[in-house]
Amino acid sequence: MIFGSISYLNLLPFQLFLKQYLQNNSAKMSFRYKRAVPTHINASLQRGEINAAFISSIHSPKFRCTDLGIIANKNVYSVLLLPQESADDPASATSNKLAKLLNLNGKVLIGDAALKYYLEGGEAIDLAEEWHKKHHLPFVFARLCYNKHDEYIKKLSKNFARKKTKIPQYLLKKEALKRGVTPKELTWYLSHIHYNIDWKSKRGLKKFLKLYR
Repeated sequence: MIFGSISYLNLLPFQLFLKQYLQNNSAKMSFRYKRAVPTHINASLQRGEINAAFISSIHSPKFRCTDLGIIANKNVYSVLLLPQESADDPASATSNKLAKLLNLNGKVLIGDAALKYYLEGGEAIDLAEEWHKKHHLPFVFARLCYNKHDEYIKKLSKNFARKKTKIPQYLLKKEALKRGVTPKELTWYLSHIHYNIDWKSKRGLKKFLKLYR
């Protein structure tokens, strides 16, 4: 199996869970990663170059998907609109469309770079917060989808949903140092990210996809 991997902090708990899961699973030897930004991962799943990944929610209707995603109930702090000349983030698919649906102009910035910009006091609009103000619903940025190994992916997603993954201090420090944030800031950020697509998140996703069409 080839799993698409996006190395943003918002997926750190899942990446740690997956590493632990594979250590106790016979599929470890046949499991490989392909690392890329969201737009490239979307295309790789479409072409069949990978078998599963968290992909941009705007592309998820094309695939079979689980009830795992990257979700913000209000603020997300890593999907921002900067007060600059309007420009898409080339790494993003969903966030660029979200800004347009909200009729907001500016430069879209996503991922760890956006989080660091916010933490350093940069001026910006949080797109997840603006979505919530308008629709009073969570926003689903990505979904875990697949094109093969159905039962394996379903089992994996259910295991993650049931388990609260605790990130060891040594890993928090390592990842925080790598991204230029503090361990406390990293933990604070992750407290705003949710992964289980519940009924309210499904309503938010359905609303977004309907508006986009």
